Amino acid sequence: MAKELKELTPRSKDYSQWYLDLVLKAELAENSAVRGCMVIKPYGYAIWEKMQRQLDDMFKETGHVNAYFPLFIPKSFLSKEADHVEGFAKECAVVTHYRLKNDPDGKGVIVDPDAKLEEELIVRPTSETIIWSTYRNWIQSYRDLPLLINQWANVVRWEMRTRLFLRTAEFLWQEGHTAHATKDEAEEEAIKMLNVYAQFAEDHMAMPVIKGVKSASERFAGAVETYTIEAMMQDGKALQSGTSHFLGQNFAKAFDVKFADKEGKMDYVWATSWGLSTRMIGALIMAHSDDNGLVLPPKLAPFQVVIVPIYKGDEQLALINEKVDGIIKSLKALGISVKYDNADNKKPGWKFSEYELKGVPVRLAMGARDMENNTVEVARRDMLTKETVSCDGLDIYIKNLLEDIQANIYKKAFDLREKQTIKVDTYEEFKTKIEDGVFILAHWDGTAETEEKVKAETKATIRCIPLEGDKTPGTCMVTGKPSAQRVVFARAY
Repeated sequence: MAKELKELTPRSKDYSQWYLDLVLKAELAENSAVRGCMVIKPYGYAIWEKMQRQLDDMFKETGHVNAYFPLFIPKSFLSKEADHVEGFAKECAVVTHYRLKNDPDGKGVIVDPDAKLEEELIVRPTSETIIWSTYRNWIQSYRDLPLLINQWANVVRWEMRTRLFLRTAEFLWQEGHTAHATKDEAEEEAIKMLNVYAQFAEDHMAMPVIKGVKSASERFAGAVETYTIEAMMQDGKALQSGTSHFLGQNFAKAFDVKFADKEGKMDYVWATSWGLSTRMIGALIMAHSDDNGLVLPPKLAPFQVVIVPIYKGDEQLALINEKVDGIIKSLKALGISVKYDNADNKKPGWKFSEYELKGVPVRLAMGARDMENNTVEVARRDMLTKETVSCDGLDIYIKNLLEDIQANIYKKAFDLREKQTIKVDTYEEFKTKIEDGVFILAHWDGTAETEEKVKAETKATIRCIPLEGDKTPGTCMVTGKPSAQRVVFARAY
């Protein structure tokens, strides 16, 4: 039964099926009765809650506060910013009526044709329009700026091809929306939040990222610049993991949001928006997990340590319970989250497989012999190793072990990215190497035509123009025209 519990399609055989198997078997999420939507199960949601708490703390440390805005957006709002509506028009769900009635033929309920809305409502794909309509009432003077607002919400983008966590018709996220008195302040904010995302990804998700700016064709609809963090998954594909947008004055002009500066002169405010979603759970899975199941970084694991007793009879269990109670208290005193699984409905072997599948960073097992020797078996999930450790000083040992696991998971992901990132100078070599599942650093002439040609012929896109690293000019691998610096090409999710 334990083998059946964790039997996953090997990554080497079918990476996509391995991912789906793992999401389902680890009880993270499942498809719902609503096409393209998912049910996030308790264990998956616990990971999202950990992400939320950490990000929320980071946002508040940088001066942001939370608010909430309507789910519905009047259709006319989306037409106020031309690029924005063009970018989202094909993904919008539209509410046209506000009432149902019984079918006269007795076949359930039907939409009441007399209940048609005067203006259709869009189920938010993103909230720039409804928020900037609101900001017009909040901002009159430079004293009202900067306005630093974040929203935790759900959004709907009517995706045709869905994959749990990575691309669903409805997903959870946070979206920041800020207003500033100057262009420089807004640009600084956009970069600051990009750095917050990068810090979260690397320090908490143990996932190395490349910070960069999107090309014009990959830019957020309505933005002047879009900044991104891009991560490599184990199959060599890229995953856009968080974006921060400098919106200029586009939305302020669309919704007539002006302010009086210190000299009394009226001007449009400058804006940013930035977002990170439940797709990060998909990133967490694909960046670290293996053929045995999830591998979770300790900082985001729903619980960092699980303790499983091995016993015969209630008397032995009572003794182990007493011993474990002291261990739990000492671990919790150090801020370590612990689950003690002494339920008698599953055998220890099943529990070991289940917690390995679910990626619990550290598993402790204690039996009668351990009680006699004042020891405990310690298994670490990232390396699938076990050792016997004294219970004396166990709390400090586990604390250090969790720190080592966090660092080791990051190093493994970093080493993979370094190994699978290459420089290419010719288009012929590019077309060969991209098949290997790599990030390619190559020169590009800056034109949308060349970018589209590469995408059409190789399915690779420009993931970003890196903000850091080698800025040496060169010549475009496709056209031979001048190039300011190498950009990151990859196939992506």
